[in-house]
Amino acid sequence: LARANRGILYVDEVNLLDDHLVDVLLDSAAGGWNTVEREGISIRHPAKFILVGSGNPEEGELRPQLLDRFGMHAMIRTERDPDLRVQIVDSCQKFADDPKGFRKEFLEDNQEFANQIIVARANLSKVKIPAGLTRKISVICSTLNVDGLRGDIVTNRAARAFCAFDGRTVVTEPDIKKVCTLCLRHRLRKDVLSTMDNGDKVQQVYDAIFT
Repeated sequence: LARANRGILYVDEVNLLDDHLVDVLLDSAAGGWNTVEREGISIRHPAKFILVGSGNPEEGELRPQLLDRFGMHAMIRTERDPDLRVQIVDSCQKFADDPKGFRKEFLEDNQEFANQIIVARANLSKVKIPAGLTRKISVICSTLNVDGLRGDIVTNRAARAFCAFDGRTVVTEPDIKKVCTLCLRHRLRKDVLSTMDNGDKVQQVYDAIFT
């Protein structure tokens, strides 16, 4: 946590973390500090980080308190297109054979992408979201029975960030459509009787409110 301060903390199989580690992450994420106490020694250090996690939900569920700390949630499914699968396999083999050469092949594209992010960060404070759109985001969250206000806040922030990344200064409805599923899918209450994917539910409510 100390090394991740002011950086990114990536946790693989985050849904399989022991409870005491989850408690440490929650405390650090909430206060920005981590306290280590061992045999009479107490050390307190800053621990402000961006939390990134991955895991298979079929192997175990995340505690609701930790799940809520993730601003966005992306559902990754296995690629079904045979051509893309072959391309992925070939890329993996190229990387295994020559990691430096593989990275160099994409260096220019990655640098362009990085520069776009830097410019977007610099211009983020200039991006405005109309009051009417902010209200519609809250209507979506209310309709979906999203607990708390974190869903509203994250969706507004994500829409502004996407707008800045696209080089604009005023958030539009398509910006919200791009991010709302990512921001709200994991915040919906589980309904064991429902067969609809949570992402589809979010899009359904978005379409009803914005059309």
